[in-house]
Amino acid sequence: MQKILKKRMLALSCLSVFMLAACNDDDNSSDSVGSSTYVSESAYAKDSLSEAASITVMTYKMQSVRNVAVNATAMVLFPKTAQPADGYRVVVWEHGTLGVGDSCAPTNNLLGPRFKDPLAKSLLAAGYVIVAPDYEGLGTPGIHPYLHLESEARSAISAVKAAQEHYGSKLNKQWMSIGQSQGGQASLGTAEFANSDANFKGAVAGAPASSLGQIIFSVAPAALAAAEQKELDAGASLAYRAENGSIGAYATLLTYAAFAAVGIKASDPSFNYREIFSDTRSQLIAEMAEGSTGENGLCLDSTDPVNAPQDSLRYRFAQDIVKFLSDNPSKKLLDYPGLNQQKFEASAQIKSFLAASQPGTKKIDKPIMIIQGTADMSVPYPVTLALYNAMKAQGTNVQLLTVPGATHTQAIVDKNADAVNFIQTYMPARP
Repeated sequence: MQKILKKRMLALSCLSVFMLAACNDDDNSSDSVGSSTYVSESAYAKDSLSEAASITVMTYKMQSVRNVAVNATAMVLFPKTAQPADGYRVVVWEHGTLGVGDSCAPTNNLLGPRFKDPLAKSLLAAGYVIVAPDYEGLGTPGIHPYLHLESEARSAISAVKAAQEHYGSKLNKQWMSIGQSQGGQASLGTAEFANSDANFKGAVAGAPASSLGQIIFSVAPAALAAAEQKELDAGASLAYRAENGSIGAYATLLTYAAFAAVGIKASDPSFNYREIFSDTRSQLIAEMAEGSTGENGLCLDSTDPVNAPQDSLRYRFAQDIVKFLSDNPSKKLLDYPGLNQQKFEASAQIKSFLAASQPGTKKIDKPIMIIQGTADMSVPYPVTLALYNAMKAQGTNVQLLTVPGATHTQAIVDKNADAVNFIQTYMPARP
């Protein structure tokens, strides 16, 4: 009993400082979650993919941000290509920002467009098995700790372990990760925490979230102000700006901030995220990310944008910004009472979150590809360039694939062939 207590105290100690490295080498391997990880499997009936022989939803166990065993879910897609004699190689797809409510989980929705076509089709056609985790708290009880690097890594590592456990010789032990936005950050986190696993062969990260404080209060405001001025000079309407321009971009940024703030409650239930928003109007919208239970919050986007656009947190922020600017014609976009910078920067919980969310702080011994668009307003190019330079300086074998003129969600789609070739180079589907 004393031994168990000591282990728990050690785990809590690690959590309290949000260390990006594990407390010991075992935590960095796919064997860190325990002897048995797989729980069950059920059919996935929300969508289909012609290149997939089967799509199932696997339930497995993982270690949560509060260091207790919890259930998590992941999609498992098998290709139609013949199984190699030594088993299929596995590619983990780590999805981008969707929300923190259970309805936002990929396993509860249609296959995401950036995942389905062309990436999933390409990987399945090449002969890879795809494991796509929902992440901790998405689709399962508990708040999703949005952008918590170690939680995302545990979600991926434990999903792979569970799949290997369940499918046995059908799967080869070799695996890689790929993701975009939140998933790009998660893929880098997976590479960090799987660094000591000899079977982990590398990672691809599209527009990986990083340096969030700098984005929110420095890089993004400058970009938004410049974009707004161009729109004003061109006589763009508020509706157009909300749909295609600076208002929509600012609404997206505030939505990410709301998800992150709510997500902190996964590890610190006492955190009052409302305090970091400047006014009642933005506080009330931020609360919609959590919902009434922490399980029923609004997602980034509505599943029915034509008939129910209000079921989107990004839409709610955009419409409120439009109303604010309509009611206050002399005001500018950044006058909208969104985040309170002083309280944001003074919060100890926020500081811990920013440390826990930052990828690329340690040398990774596996090859890394980063894909980044130069027109990205969610994760601006200079931020990713700085991340790349920092990783390179640490000695990580990292390459940056720049996509001129590409936006946040488009870059990894435009360079899908390069991403798949990278995976095939370091982990051929067949020996």
